[in-house]
Amino acid sequence: MRAIDYALRHGWASLVRGKGSTVFAVLAIALASSVLGAVALVTFNADRVLARWWESAEFSVYLRDDATSEQRGMLETLLDQSNAVGGREYVSKDQALARFRREFAELASMTAELGGNPFPASLEVRLLDRADETGAGESLLRRVATLPGVADVRYDRVWLARVGQGLEALRRVGLALALLLGLAAAVTVASVVRLGMHARKDEIEIMELVGASAAFIRGPFIAEGLLQGGIGALASLVVVFAGYRIGVALWGMDLSLALDGMAPRFLPVSLGAALVAGGMLVGSLGGLIASRRVGS
Repeated sequence: MRAIDYALRHGWASLVRGKGSTVFAVLAIALASSVLGAVALVTFNADRVLARWWESAEFSVYLRDDATSEQRGMLETLLDQSNAVGGREYVSKDQALARFRREFAELASMTAELGGNPFPASLEVRLLDRADETGAGESLLRRVATLPGVADVRYDRVWLARVGQGLEALRRVGLALALLLGLAAAVTVASVVRLGMHARKDEIEIMELVGASAAFIRGPFIAEGLLQGGIGALASLVVVFAGYRIGVALWGMDLSLALDGMAPRFLPVSLGAALVAGGMLVGSLGGLIASRRVGS
């Protein structure tokens, strides 16, 4: 505990003495953390929408305009006997048109110019959760598509899975970029810490001569990097939060529409804490790299 207290006190003193060079190290870590924070903010809110869509995902069967009641009955029997369906609802052509006009009021006038009802009747099917796990949903999809009277089928969870893959790819790209910037930040921190070590060269030599432990000699430099990382990461959180607030103020309504009616939210505390911890880790790594040859 004494070694930690000593390291933090002397690390802070060295950080204050560094002034201009310290600013460069803090900015480097802030940049890396801001990239990661921005990607995390986007994917966090996108995941909320995806989770809602996944819960309400449906298996939609669109019927031909000339489909007979017997063909519809055959389809409903197949769905009911599949052991993969949790519920179904028939939507007539008129109901489909009314729904479109209600949900897309700004486009409602276009339907009047068509001179008819372009929307097909459909069956909206709620699949059981286990249907995805067992593959019964995909199997039922293929069987339904071959029935007479069926014009088309749409399985929401297929394209939702693709959206999820796209989000995962975005996370990986953002993480890779943040890691590259983090590596550059660690190198910057190491360079700044080395400047402090050079200024304290005589003090380090005396500590080595009197037999001071490696923890006491290296500790202040690692602590200096840790503090630089923590300050940089906290600064990045402020920047990302400011961007979030500006975005909400300027495009709040558009963002809510994009999020399926949900208000955009800032990063939860756990993600914010992880971001700060990551910045401190990068800074500590830079301090460790710089001081690895002293006290040994």
